[in-house]
Order: sequence, then C-alpha cells, then structure tokens
Amino acid sequence: RETPIGQVTGPPIVSAGLKGADAVMIAGGNVVSEYWLMSRPEIKTAEQLKGGSVAIATFGGQADFISRIALQRLGLTPGKDVTIVQIGTIPERLSALATGKVQAAMLNSPDNFRAEKGGYYTLVSVRLPYQGVGVATTRAFIRENPDIVRRYIRSQVEAVHRIKTDRETGIRVLAKYLSLQDKEILERSYDDASTDDKLPQKQYPSLEGIKKILEPLAETDSKAKASKPEDFADMRFIKELDESGFIDDLYKGRKR
Repeated sequence: RETPIGQVTGPPIVSAGLKGADAVMIAGGNVVSEYWLMSRPEIKTAEQLKGGSVAIATFGGQADFISRIALQRLGLTPGKDVTIVQIGTIPERLSALATGKVQAAMLNSPDNFRAEKGGYYTLVSVRLPYQGVGVATTRAFIRENPDIVRRYIRSQVEAVHRIKTDRETGIRVLAKYLSLQDKEILERSYDDASTDDKLPQKQYPSLEGIKKILEPLAETDSKAKASKPEDFADMRFIKELDESGFIDDLYKGRKR
C-alpha cells in the first residue's frame, strides 16, 4: 500500500468496489460535474446542430453520459438527430471542432472558457451531482490507522476552506497547475470551481454523485444493480468534524 490515502475520482473507486476491493470515498472534494456543449461559431441553435456530430472522450465515460442529457435538453435524440463521436482528450476534441471534423464538443472548465473566448458557442450546460475528485482510502487502512485518516480529513477540510476564502491564492494555484496565464479565464475558472455546490464546506462524499456513477453500470452489471451508494463511502470522519462544530467554527473565523 504505497499510497494508502489519495485524491481519486469516484468511478475507479466504484469499479474497484464492484470487483471486491475495499476502497471507499472518505471526503467529497468536488461533488458536481458540469459540462458545456460547445459548437462551432456558425452553429447557434439545436436545429443547426441536427445532422452533425458531437465529440466526447470515450464511450461509456462521463462526457458521453452527460452529452446525451445535453442533447435531450436541446430536444435532440442522440444517435438519430446527432452522432456522438469518440475523439479522446480535450485538446483532441478542440482540434476536431476547429477543423470541422465535428460540429460540437463536450468541454469542461477551463477549456469551455478558452473555447468561448475563441469564438465557439455554448449551446447548453449540464450540472449533475457526481462524485469527482475526492479523498479515498481502504477500509483496512481505516481500521489500522484511524487517527491518520482523521488528521488527513481535517487537513482536507482546512485546504478547502483556504481555497474558498482566499481567492488570490486559489487563482494562483490554478495558474500553476493548469499552466494558465489568462487572468480572465483563471478568474472565471476559480469562481466556477469554488461554488458551494461543487466544492462544499462540509466535505461529505456525495451519495447522489455515487448513485449517478452506479446507474449506467447497473444496466449491464448485476453487482452494480444490487449495490447502494453507501457501499462505496465512509462518512464517519467528516461527520465527526461536522458534529464537533469544527467546520462551522472554521468558516466563522473561530480558532481551535
């Protein structure tokens, strides 16, 4: 167990759990997924997109799942009115969009803001509960090292507090890890990522977000169909901090 605690998205934890691993989410991190369906500059309506194609990463992935919801919200039937095309990474999707290989692409922040600045058009955005990057470990590690887990979760809550309450530092961190220099895009990306629904003060794993991961798997996997979101999350450490008043005090500026 070289990395007993890590920052991980929900899907691999759910997949591992369905295969018998004892990995669980112990803090939520980012608990809302938002994608923007961005089109070429000349396409500004659902009718104009009809007969065209939309770029996603891979079939069965998050962008694929959300692209179908986005198209339905526009009154379009995936596979009939619009073809969903597996393209790959966001740079590859943007390239396909630029060359006209596809007429639209599923993008998330900050790439949607970059695309918008480049003249591309937002047809629709979709926000859904989704267990994104949060904190995970194993039940075995929790049993053997509860105090380490407890201290890690406290640090996670403190880090989230710093991000949410220190805009300047948050933007500087984004600039470093996204290799971005554009101030406007950095500010928009920070404001988008730090909202209370996406990055909550109380870092509970998102049961609704895990449910969204299970739903498409349950169509073909009997284990997923029989599973509950609670099978993949351990709330106790966040609950301890919450019930102690630590999180509320942190945001009220009370030192402990």
